[in-house]
Formats: sequence, structure tokens, C-alpha cells
Amino acid sequence: MRNKFLGTGKPGYHPLKKFSVILAGLRYAVLHDFSVLYKVVLSVLVLALALWLHAWVDAAVILLATGVVLAAELFNTAIEALCDFVETRHNEKVRVIKDIAAAAAGMAILAWWIVLAAELIDLWPRLRAT
Repeated sequence: MRNKFLGTGKPGYHPLKKFSVILAGLRYAVLHDFSVLYKVVLSVLVLALALWLHAWVDAAVILLATGVVLAAELFNTAIEALCDFVETRHNEKVRVIKDIAAAAAGMAILAWWIVLAAELIDLWPRLRAT
């Protein structure tokens, strides 16, 4: 795909190609990063429960929180991999960069846990009533 800012790459835009790249990246992250895998599994379980109970707003909130936490995890993983690629030796500046990226992911994870816990607390009485 052509990079409009750098003027490099092949011309043309292919939405299906872009979608396949997205799925390939997500597949790689799920298969090789346990922190991504468990978030996807927990979110799918709670999301399925919300959909089964016809709690549409709850499902939307879970989906949004999951999207944010997965994006944060993927950014964190990419930043850490890039730092390790650029500097293989210990470097205090790289450590700070990686710590900041981990803190950003940690904040998203905290919000995700709060959303999942709140949704489970909200859905539990409805589940017991069925």
C-alpha cells in the first residue's frame, strides 16, 4: 500500500487486504501473548452472557472496554518490541519508555476489569432469575 506521507510503496488501496492484515496481527497477538489471550477469552464469555440475557447496552460497554484494552495491549507490545529491536543492551531511557507504555496499558486494564466486574454484578441477578 502506498504511504501518502512518505511517497513509498505500491499505489492503490485495498480494504480487504487491510482487513486481512488486521486479523493477522490480532491472531499473532492472541497466539503469542497470554495477556491478550486471556482478555479476549474473558471478554467473549461476559459478552456472550450479556447477549444471551439481551442486555444490549451492557454488551456494547463490554465491547468498547475490550476494544480499548486490546488496543492498549497491542500498542504496549509494539512499543516494547520496537525498543528491544532498536536497543538490545540495557538502556535507562528505553526502560522509562517501556514503563510508560506498560503504565498506559495498565490503566486500560484497570478500567477493563472495573467494567467486567460491574457488568457481571449487574448480570448475575438476571442470570439467576432465568
